[in-house]
Amino acid sequence: MRRDIFQAIADPTRRAIIALIALQAMTPNAIAENFNTTRQAISKHLRILAECDLVKQEYQGREIYYSLEIEKMKELDKWLNQFRKIWETRFNQLDKVLSTIKKQKK
Repeated sequence: MRRDIFQAIADPTRRAIIALIALQAMTPNAIAENFNTTRQAISKHLRILAECDLVKQEYQGREIYYSLEIEKMKELDKWLNQFRKIWETRFNQLDKVLSTIKKQKK
C-alpha cells in the first residue's frame, strides 16, 4: 500500500526518526534507543517512511541500516517552496501595512 508522504511526516515520531537518520544511517535498534517506545513500533514507523520513499534500506550482513532518501526530501522541499514564496509575499505585505499603521499613529 502506498502511503501519503504528508501523512507520514505528520507524525512527530517519524519526523524525529528522519532527523536522526539524516545525520547517519542507523539500525532499527539504534533508532529505538532514542525513543520511549518499542522496537516494533519503530519498525512500523520505518516501514511507513520506506513506503513513501523517504528512507532507504541497506543490508550489511544481518543488519538493516536506514538512511534518509535525500532526493525525495529535495522533491518535497521543491513542492513546498512554491507555498513558501506565497507566504513570504503575504508577510511582506503585512509588514508594509503594519508599518503604515504605526506611522499614522505617530
